[in-house]
Amino acid sequence: MSATDDMGCEQALKHLLEFIDHELSDSEHDSVEQHLRICRGCCSRMEFESRLKERLSALSSDDVPSTTRDRVRELIKRV
Repeated sequence: MSATDDMGCEQALKHLLEFIDHELSDSEHDSVEQHLRICRGCCSRMEFESRLKERLSALSSDDVPSTTRDRVRELIKRV
């Protein structure tokens, strides 16, 4: 997908976490970035996900109860 292609919300949201983590190719990154410039809803979602990632990264594993960690691991296995 080139940077000039129109990317819809579904595609942008599908690539949102990779966008935040800088894991997309240059052309994919440009396409998502272009979509975020024009779509307020997706931009808000990107801001939320970015803040959530920052807050989660700031937590130490000691701050999370072991039951919560176990539950998250189980949910990840199911996916």
